[in-house]
Amino acid sequence: MAVLTPDAGRQPAVLLACRDEQLDSLLALRRVTAHLGDLPRAVLASHEPLPRAALVCDEEATTARLTALGVPVLHLASAPAAAPAPTERLLHRAHWPGWLEHPGGLRPTGLLAPARLARRRNRRGTLLLLSLWQVPQPAAEAFTGDQLPFLARESVRRTGACQLVCDTGLDQVRAAVSHLPGVTVGRAAEVDVDALHAGAELLLASPTLATVALAQARRAPLVFLPALGAAQHDLAERITRHVPVPSAADPADPAVWQPPGANAQWGAIGPELDDLRGAQGVARAVRQLLLAPL
Repeated sequence: MAVLTPDAGRQPAVLLACRDEQLDSLLALRRVTAHLGDLPRAVLASHEPLPRAALVCDEEATTARLTALGVPVLHLASAPAAAPAPTERLLHRAHWPGWLEHPGGLRPTGLLAPARLARRRNRRGTLLLLSLWQVPQPAAEAFTGDQLPFLARESVRRTGACQLVCDTGLDQVRAAVSHLPGVTVGRAAEVDVDALHAGAELLLASPTLATVALAQARRAPLVFLPALGAAQHDLAERITRHVPVPSAADPADPAVWQPPGANAQWGAIGPELDDLRGAQGVARAVRQLLLAPL
């Protein structure tokens, strides 16, 4: 993901980059960017002046290239990772809520909440957020070919509509639900996930940090899609130790469509555990790189 500078004659202040095909990476960058205000932004190209600093989510190759060019970088990991060796012109952070034990060595950010927490008064439909990033192809094909159509159909029947958003594997997802009325399919890099959630009645989502942050920050009901791949299984297990999140493995289970209320699901997580200002903190660190490069 990259944002072109509004004034080609100015040196871009901040370069932004992420993995467009990873839901966590994409939403992490968007939520931090919302707090960078009107700083000029850019995509790195050989004919452009170097940015004064960069925020890179997960793209290790981009981080390595920028630091080699002397650009100060804040590298934000959207999954647990071991702490790297100290490197000049490089800050590391990991997206991780304060209430969840952090398994890696990087400094956790706290919750990266959406910039706008309000939800529409009259909500309708289900937002089905599917992440197939690094999911083994057999598992992705089995889920999209079997469970996904049933979940989408039941979403329409129970909530009136289904907005299905995926990060990668768009063709196979569309093929699986194209015959179903009331189902709309979009790619996460091309839609406003946070805005869609504001108007949705229910959130069915792959176990990812970005979707947990979305539901927790808005105190909205969350149901996990079946975990696909080792990373999703591990995260779902860690989260459900603290928060009662139903599983959508069986679309006929009433708990899928009547999840715990806000107090029951998120009541144990108060501001003393996570104050929702993780994105602001990362944005502040990026601004500090501009003022005082490493």
